[in-house]
Amino acid sequence: MNEIARNTMCRYADGVATSVGMMIVFAALSANVMAQSVNRSSGMAATATASANLPSTSAPATASVLAIDTANSTIGELQQLMQSQAISELRTTYNGNYGSSLLFKADSRTYYVALFQQKNFWRVVKTSSEVQAEQTYKNFVGQTEKLAEVDIRRIKLEADKQYTEQLISTQETRLLALQNDLAVQRQQEQTVSVQQDQARQQAQVLNNKQQSARNQLMVLRNRIRALETQQTIVDGSSIISDKNDKKKQ
Repeated sequence: MNEIARNTMCRYADGVATSVGMMIVFAALSANVMAQSVNRSSGMAATATASANLPSTSAPATASVLAIDTANSTIGELQQLMQSQAISELRTTYNGNYGSSLLFKADSRTYYVALFQQKNFWRVVKTSSEVQAEQTYKNFVGQTEKLAEVDIRRIKLEADKQYTEQLISTQETRLLALQNDLAVQRQQEQTVSVQQDQARQQAQVLNNKQQSARNQLMVLRNRIRALETQQTIVDGSSIISDKNDKKKQ
């Protein structure tokens, strides 16, 4: 009986120890997961506050492109230096959407040369040689010039297109104004032509009436003259008759 009890207690103690061990393992795993989550959150916050003068270190992930972890890379190293403001920007050249930067870490006298496109780092070269850094920077600048030719041409063509569309709009407005002017002119000419016809007709009517009035006036004058002539003859005859009568007396 004592042996059985002793074996039972041993098995119980082993079970308790196993449970405690598993709890410790689970606790360690949970702490590790929480630490990774905190580290990722800190990294995201630091990335959000990076210098506005330099591009970000990674492009936004898309459905067709797998996310790439840049933490353990020269790009990630440069990003950390930018976040901690432990690096100085010596010069930057932009060509279209492309650019190149030469940066310097003073305490370690290390140069970083970056090539980026649309604010996203493309290539980063780390070197302690000033000559190599300058040469790499010049090469990157040359690459940005070649890469930007298409973008610059697109920008210029877009500007030309907008300018041409503006000219077309201006010319269309001018054309419409001229068409309206011509329509008004033709309408006015038609109105004037109608008015001229009416005036000519009225003038003809007035001329006919004037001619008729003149003819009537001439007839009246002729009748008046005739009557005046007759009256003169009658008056003359009366005067002669009166004289003869007086002589007879």
